[in-house]
Amino acid sequence: MLREFFNLWNPRVDSAPGLRQSGAVPYVVRDGRVVFLLVTSRRTGRWIFPKGSISQGMTPWDSAAKEAFEEAGVTGVVGTEPLGSYRLSDKGQLVDVDLYPLLVEDQLDSWDEMEQRRRHWVLLGEAKRLLRDRALTRVADRLYHRLMTELTNQ
Repeated sequence: MLREFFNLWNPRVDSAPGLRQSGAVPYVVRDGRVVFLLVTSRRTGRWIFPKGSISQGMTPWDSAAKEAFEEAGVTGVVGTEPLGSYRLSDKGQLVDVDLYPLLVEDQLDSWDEMEQRRRHWVLLGEAKRLLRDRALTRVADRLYHRLMTELTNQ
């Protein structure tokens, strides 16, 4: 029971200015299936969702959409409520990242970081296999279940 609690526990904590980032969970729904877009990180090559520092003068969700555009070459409709957050270590400092859903409407053939990253569309099962951070898989799972509930209630 305690293990389950910690697996699901993902508190939103207050971070020092500059130590909070935002990211996007790009997705589409095709033929009743939710498909997620992952990108590789520049430093380690691990599969992640696009994320980065919150741009000055932008909301966290708009900044998340900007990161998806730069890192994955996609645009769409971004949600204003985070799906969840996770913590990572960046240059020795802990950084909290809030993730926002991004319904992809357009995918570019060329984009800012295409020479530095790979992008890959995946179903939930493959996303869970490729994402190393369990907090990211929980966020993907949360969005998947939300979308499937919406689809069945239509």
